[in-house]
Amino acid sequence: MNVRSAFVTLHIGLDTFRPVSEERIEEHHMHTEYCSLTSEVARQVNQAKLEERRVVAVGTTSVRVLEATALAAVGGEACAEACPWQAVSGFDGPTDLFIYPGYRYRAVDVLLTNFHLPRSTLLMLVAAFAGKELLDRAYAEAIREQYRFYSFGDAMLIL
Repeated sequence: MNVRSAFVTLHIGLDTFRPVSEERIEEHHMHTEYCSLTSEVARQVNQAKLEERRVVAVGTTSVRVLEATALAAVGGEACAEACPWQAVSGFDGPTDLFIYPGYRYRAVDVLLTNFHLPRSTLLMLVAAFAGKELLDRAYAEAIREQYRFYSFGDAMLIL
């Protein structure tokens, strides 16, 4: 099926799992975490994008690395469009990227993830990817079918 895999690194901290307590999610402070995406993996991702193949992130940590490096490739949040020949760039350093609804994904096309806690930054990242309505339906189904939630639970593939 012409599927290729590559690996990225994100050293998550406790803040990833800390519930968002602010009324306005924009006011939530995401602490800095270390991430790494090698230039070889960046080349593979960029080649996939050029060939119009989908980039599948396995886990929210992979999403944060790919999206942080996509922002780095275009110079940060202020840039509107990534170059089609450089969706991501190699990166080794800190990120405090907080993805929540309204965020425009630049690198990730498909997400494989588990079911996350309410008010978590991880749930917000998934809601930004799938949309709240679809996510609400998926969680209702998961509850009805007694799926296992959280870090060692069942997973969903969002296309």
